[in-house]
Amino acid sequence: MFTNILLDQGVLLQFAEPPVEIQMQHYAFLVDDELFDRAYARIRERGLDHWADPQMKRPGQTNTEHGGRGVYFMDPAGHGIEMITRPYL
Repeated sequence: MFTNILLDQGVLLQFAEPPVEIQMQHYAFLVDDELFDRAYARIRERGLDHWADPQMKRPGQTNTEHGGRGVYFMDPAGHGIEMITRPYL
């Protein structure tokens, strides 16, 4: 079973319900500040583990790298999700 998320311009993300044997992947999403605030609020409300860094050494924080904000968390299948508000230069 999959959870489907339809994004702008016809992009469809399908998240498989665990348990699924798929190699861990990293997905990064560039979002605006409003969406970041809404999504980060949901991460905190749900008590999800999250980090300011990909090495997971700064738990429960966001970062301000690259002139924006960023956060890392894991999806239910164990994939690394990165959400940033400014692109890397």
